[in-house]
Amino acid sequence: MSLTDVLVLALGQIRANKLRSFFTLLGIIVAVAFLVAVVAIIQGMNAYVKENIADAVVGVNTFQVRRIPIRIGLFDDEEWRELQKRPRLTRDDAAAVIAALPNAVAVSVQSGFPTPLAELTWRDRTLDNVSVIGATAPYQVVQDYHFTSGRPLTDTDARERRPVVAIGADVADKLFSGADPIGKHLRIMGERFTVAGVIAAKGRVLGQSFDTFVLMPITSFETVYGRRGSSTISVKMPNAASIPGAMATAEEAMRIAHRLRPVQSDDFSVETAAALVDFWRNLTRVLFQVIPAVVAIGVLVGGIVIMNIMLMAVTERTHEIGIRKSVGATQRDIRRQFLTEAVMLATLGGALGVATGWGLALTVAAASPLPARVTAWSIGVALALGAGVGVLFGVYPASRASRLDPITALRAE
Repeated sequence: MSLTDVLVLALGQIRANKLRSFFTLLGIIVAVAFLVAVVAIIQGMNAYVKENIADAVVGVNTFQVRRIPIRIGLFDDEEWRELQKRPRLTRDDAAAVIAALPNAVAVSVQSGFPTPLAELTWRDRTLDNVSVIGATAPYQVVQDYHFTSGRPLTDTDARERRPVVAIGADVADKLFSGADPIGKHLRIMGERFTVAGVIAAKGRVLGQSFDTFVLMPITSFETVYGRRGSSTISVKMPNAASIPGAMATAEEAMRIAHRLRPVQSDDFSVETAAALVDFWRNLTRVLFQVIPAVVAIGVLVGGIVIMNIMLMAVTERTHEIGIRKSVGATQRDIRRQFLTEAVMLATLGGALGVATGWGLALTVAAASPLPARVTAWSIGVALALGAGVGVLFGVYPASRASRLDPITALRAE
């Protein structure tokens, strides 16, 4: 028999037993759909964390000099005690970094942790839970802020402690709905500030808005809130390639400024958004270790079902096998026929699982802030998994069918 004849016969058997074929493939469909959907969501999240969260928190082509390093999760007691011994970063530290990096696009100092949340008041309107950030003027360059109206904050604003602010797009929309915010006076902690500019929207990340904030000169911020426990120096470089060298130069400048001896450890941290990305990658690494176990269980169940169904098919088609052998079909022909049916069933299950998983991933992406990116390798693995299950669990039924005695088979009803 030619390969075409074998495939046509296999398809005919699947079509003749549609419902049984569907339930036979259900385990594989579920396992493969789970694999494709979860991998799509994880891969999408990996890119999303790198492209959106990390860059939104730290900035594009940016690194930071911090008193307290970026950490997802809690420090233990000993680590926290050691970190509290570190000196606060000052404007002299920023000046040392600026002098060491003349090719930097911008170097800013901004208020660090904890970032205060305030209630904003304008006339009879109020807006709660607005982040208040104090920073030098270059911070707006570091964060790639663009202004839809008004002007950016300036060095003069900071030098003269002017009571001016730039507001995020959400603040402008919710607090000044229907009015032009520029030149209006709002109150923060009882102090009156004039709106100098409105910053263009940066959007939402996982449902969290990056536009509900007020930016004020760091000197004005310290007048209202006092100095934070961990001011941050942010350095924006022209491109990503220049960051490693700039980080080394900034570290050297900070060690000199803090008069550290060669044997002493840094009393500051120089880092990029890698901590955020590394945390997420470690989390997804754990998920990737769990996924194979879940998929393997589903595939094993699906494979056993396929083997049992194929054994039942052999029993049902014993007379047919006897007729084929009597007209010249060899053991190889019979074995190939039943193995092809098993592989085709499993591959079809893999394809349906891919389609289901893809649809599920798109549904999750459309209905929630979670992104999803279906990757070619996950589709390839899913289809190969389906075909592999067909071969693995189809060998025994196919061998059993090929070994049937033709005389005994012809007598079967």
